[in-house]
Amino acid sequence: MSEELAPGPQESPPAPRAGPREVWKKGGRLLSVLLAVNVLLLACTLISGGAFNKVAVYDTDVFALLTTMMLLSALWILFYLLRTVRCPDAVPYRDAHAGPIWLRGGLVLFGICSLVMDIFKTGYYSSFFECQSAIKILHPLTQAVFVIIQTYFLWVSAKDCIHVHLDLTRCGLMFTLTTNLAIWMAAVVDESVHQAYSHSNASHSRLAPDPGRMGSQIGGDCSCNTAICQIFQQGYFYLYPFNIEYSLFASTMLYVMWKNVGRLLASSAHGHSHAPARVSLFRETFFAGPVLGLMLLVVGLAVFIIYEVQVSGEGGHTRQALVIYYSFNIVCLGLMTLVSLGGSVIYRFDRRAMDHHKNPTRTLDVALLMGAALGQYAISYYSIVAVVVGMPKDVLGGLNLAHALLMIAQHTFQNVFIIESLHRGPPGAEPHGTPPKEPCLTFANLDALHTLPTCPPSPRLDGPSLAGPQETIAIILAPKGHWRRRCLKDISLFLLLCNIILWIMPAFGARPHFSNKVEVDFYGYSLWAAIVNICLPFGIFYRMHAVSSLLEVYVLS
Repeated sequence: MSEELAPGPQESPPAPRAGPREVWKKGGRLLSVLLAVNVLLLACTLISGGAFNKVAVYDTDVFALLTTMMLLSALWILFYLLRTVRCPDAVPYRDAHAGPIWLRGGLVLFGICSLVMDIFKTGYYSSFFECQSAIKILHPLTQAVFVIIQTYFLWVSAKDCIHVHLDLTRCGLMFTLTTNLAIWMAAVVDESVHQAYSHSNASHSRLAPDPGRMGSQIGGDCSCNTAICQIFQQGYFYLYPFNIEYSLFASTMLYVMWKNVGRLLASSAHGHSHAPARVSLFRETFFAGPVLGLMLLVVGLAVFIIYEVQVSGEGGHTRQALVIYYSFNIVCLGLMTLVSLGGSVIYRFDRRAMDHHKNPTRTLDVALLMGAALGQYAISYYSIVAVVVGMPKDVLGGLNLAHALLMIAQHTFQNVFIIESLHRGPPGAEPHGTPPKEPCLTFANLDALHTLPTCPPSPRLDGPSLAGPQETIAIILAPKGHWRRRCLKDISLFLLLCNIILWIMPAFGARPHFSNKVEVDFYGYSLWAAIVNICLPFGIFYRMHAVSSLLEVYVLS
């Protein structure tokens, strides 16, 4: 019986061709990584130096460096596109896992918002062109051109496994990746300084940005008095989160392309793609997850608006706003934790085989999920220590503690659920050779199965895949796990919508870390501001990356 059910012989993938390219593969990667590290450290030095008052680095220096990097990256991208068009054999393979449509769609969406931000930025600096450096206007214009070229490049080339100019391609991809990370760091620092300036007071004046130095904040030596200037200024700050996510999305796609340079794929490797031909939202769900998720999304938007209005107002309603904010987050995080646990329990009854094929995209997704979660872990543990040791005996202290604990639990169990989901095979990928547990599945004869009253025929039995006992068992098992797939789709959509609202709140300015004085009084403003400004961007990125991963989990379910 085991011999009958054993899969037939499969052709082994072709062995990698021996040659200088494969011999120096690690050397080429090392060269490109060293280039990226040196350029990134230079950019990091200038960007971080420009954020402090007593360092003689100005925002014009940062803009000049970023403009130069974007121009060089755009020129290399044009060279790459021209080379691959003129040499059809340059890309013999395409990675089916790389650059899924939802990732490229998100990149286009964030890219459009980044273009709008560049328009606002150009209009803002043009309002007082006579007393500003020309680089401040040239920078957003250059960034707009760079976003357009890079978005087209990643849309058409994200799946490429190029096999020409390997070392030059690796260096070019790493330099472009470094450019995106430098843009991300500049945006994060600029936004963090803006938030610190908004929350600072006289006692914290040494940490507040100097008006003469941070020209990107309040116009430097120029005043922004006109209504149109203030609209441009507020507009591009509210669009910063989209530009930040665009840079990170592009960086992840460029890293996968870098890993695929010179990669050899067997012809059978293309058959392991999990992406279906058609994706229909809310299809084959119980609608409980999407409905509950949409309710929390709408309620969360209302809570966010109330929080922003009451905290920024002068009516002394900050405490009430924090209670509402923490209460909503506790409910949302608690439900997400329970739902993630439920998904992991469902997988205990899932017979789908684990996918162990080499997949650079999945490896990067897992690493980013685990790494980005560390930022929120750090903030939560600092809050726990401040609350427990400081022992604030009020409702707000208890809500803060519960929020920090649930934040840790939610990140942990959601990561477990997502990572296990990404490693599951597609529907019907049950492990071969495993005897079925249901009595009706011990038969492999289709004529006999039609006569069994306890095992109704599957609606798929008329398909063309009835080639043997092995395929028959896989087809019959599909209806048995149908309820599991529906539950997993509901869970994925619910978590996806919840992560969206938990991204919106901090990305667009909700900072209960500073409005709540427990941590500020315990650690001091200097240390607490450094902790939040360093760790929170990773927490914000985690939410959007979780949305992308959960969308893939929904499709794979």
